[in-house]
Amino acid sequence: MTPFDLGSAVVHIVDDDPAIRDALSWLFSSRGIGAREWDSAEAFLAALPLPACSCVLLDVRMTGLSGPEAFERLRAAGCDAPVIFLTGHANVPVAVQALKTGAFDFVEKPFNDNQIVDLALAALAKHADGRAERRERHEMIARRDALSPREREVLTLMLQGLMNKEIADRLEIAMRTVEVHRARVLTKMNARNAIDLAAQFAAARIAPDPPTTLNPAP
Repeated sequence: MTPFDLGSAVVHIVDDDPAIRDALSWLFSSRGIGAREWDSAEAFLAALPLPACSCVLLDVRMTGLSGPEAFERLRAAGCDAPVIFLTGHANVPVAVQALKTGAFDFVEKPFNDNQIVDLALAALAKHADGRAERRERHEMIARRDALSPREREVLTLMLQGLMNKEIADRLEIAMRTVEVHRARVLTKMNARNAIDLAAQFAAARIAPDPPTTLNPAP
């Protein structure tokens, strides 16, 4: 998993029970993890946006907005911080729906102290992984979009496994020109070779722009 700065991590405890808030806040603080307490979902939502390295412990049943309602508003606001639901009342349908809509986990009270801390740390680590993947994907898209139209054509054909001569024939250009474009593509995309380039696109789950001026193959 991607490492993250534990010192910058903040666990937001949203629960209308002061005893639960105090106990969880002390627990996380004792493990060197920052914690903030919120006595209502409304107060918590008013504090958006959250710091980048955040995790939310969200009680299901509260006065005012419920946990699931707060979760919907959190996501609608564009916040993707991992959310762990807490409940003192086992409710399978609510748990299933929460997990389907992207909650990290659903924990029943009373819970094991180490379990809840470990769960929050796992959520923070997974979220850091996701941020890193999104950043790498955006950077790769930017590199791809910086290619010239001809370089994109060469890129597309390289990923189809065509050799330089085949690319030259398809584009009706000199093979030396293909070699130049191929070298530029690899340099701009930070790839060692066509196999490395294909692996990068596969890992990032993006595709090269489709060719726009290719002549049909004979």
